[in-house]
Amino acid sequence: MISIKTKQEIEIMTEGGKILSEILQKLKQAVKPGITTESLNKLASELIDLYKVKPSFLNYSGYPAVLCTSVNDEVVHAVPSSRVLKDGDIISLDFGVVHRGLHTDSALTVSVLGDVNHNEWQKKNPDIAKLIEVTRKSLEIGIKQVKPGRKIGAIGQAIQEYVEKNGFEVVRDLVGHGIGDKLHEEPYVPNFGSKNDGPVLKEGMTIAIEPMVTMGSWKVKQEGFAFKTVDKSFA
Repeated sequence: MISIKTKQEIEIMTEGGKILSEILQKLKQAVKPGITTESLNKLASELIDLYKVKPSFLNYSGYPAVLCTSVNDEVVHAVPSSRVLKDGDIISLDFGVVHRGLHTDSALTVSVLGDVNHNEWQKKNPDIAKLIEVTRKSLEIGIKQVKPGRKIGAIGQAIQEYVEKNGFEVVRDLVGHGIGDKLHEEPYVPNFGSKNDGPVLKEGMTIAIEPMVTMGSWKVKQEGFAFKTVDKSFA
């Protein structure tokens, strides 16, 4: 059943979202060549304590960390480890917190820069830079579709059309979701489909829109907790 949140619950989730955003920005600033993904997980744990929130991901379905650190061809849910980030990698930082009993969930993709600045990196890696920008823009486009009376499918259709127009693909096996009392709630929020698909959006619904975009095939495979592109293309 899809839950409808009260005004107070939405205010609490807004507070939690602001905290989550601040933590993600601090994690983004820590990304650099030579750092391990486990070091980023440790920093996330320290920031959780600093902001007095709880981790959403730790022990969820057995997941052993507070942060997901998916590098290059890893789409989502990769576990932090001794893996060292290298110049030219990209990393998705996927993170969730519980604030006053309610979950929020967000992610961002960061390019791992060495001695070059971001503009120089973009010139050297135009396809990867475009992937990151198209994914970011597709989220904005999906959010604009969120209006009472429309169906969930309007979000997925808008995202899919924009992504494919730009020469990329959207993953079909993984989707966004409702969120609040639980990390994953109804409804599913696909990044593909038709505006006529799915339940009707209603005021008070809270959802996590999660565009997952690949440079190659949209097909993925699971290895442990992580989902990777089958053709090893960046995502």
